[in-house]
Amino acid sequence: MAFVQDMALTIEERDKGSYYWVLIEAIEDDGSEVLHYRHARSATTPQPSYSSALALGAAALRQARERPRPVTESE
Repeated sequence: MAFVQDMALTIEERDKGSYYWVLIEAIEDDGSEVLHYRHARSATTPQPSYSSALALGAAALRQARERPRPVTESE
């Protein structure tokens, strides 16, 4: 289980002009020098621009960081 400090934000353009923020979390993998991530949470509605999705995703990441608890896949 990863904690919020092990999270990252990325933006996906799923359809042309439809941008979604996605929070991903690091997966523990002992012995590997490569970081692996899995989906943690994402936007449910698209944004019309990359910058809009980025701003909303950054807010979601900040909100997650304010709650110092493990993030689960169900969120």
